[in-house]
Amino acid sequence: MTDEARMKRNLWTRMEVSPILMVGLVEAPEHSEPLTARLDPDQVDTLWFFVGRNSRLAKGGRAMAQFVSKGHDYFACLAGMAQVVEDKVMLDKLWAKDAETWFPGGKSDPDLALLRVDIDCAELWETDTALEGKLKKLLGKTDSGTRGGHAHVETTAGTAA
Repeated sequence: MTDEARMKRNLWTRMEVSPILMVGLVEAPEHSEPLTARLDPDQVDTLWFFVGRNSRLAKGGRAMAQFVSKGHDYFACLAGMAQVVEDKVMLDKLWAKDAETWFPGGKSDPDLALLRVDIDCAELWETDTALEGKLKKLLGKTDSGTRGGHAHVETTAGTAA
């Protein structure tokens, strides 16, 4: 498996563990906001979010989402077009009880909107968190460049070796 393919696979694996991303519209003056990504394994390169109908993201447009893994050893900046969609099938598929914290009316809450972000490019970074890499950092040594990785990709869909 190539480093790029491994990094793509790792992105989705890590987002499943910790699906919080900072999401904002590129042309909007407002800051990004933290949102929980609802991942659909059948639609790689698509992020789904539950947002309020009047939220800053609901107007849609070019969006950027930043991700930092739980272990702070994997980073991603994902870009694509965001739009609110009316898709009851996807809403049912992605719904989780924790969303009721923000939408007490559940799936029928009148303020609930389903935001779809279609990723068209991404930049991925991975750092060395193996014991060897941690010891190097503790001792003030620099990384030899043999571990970790960086990739600029047009799709986040992983490929087999």
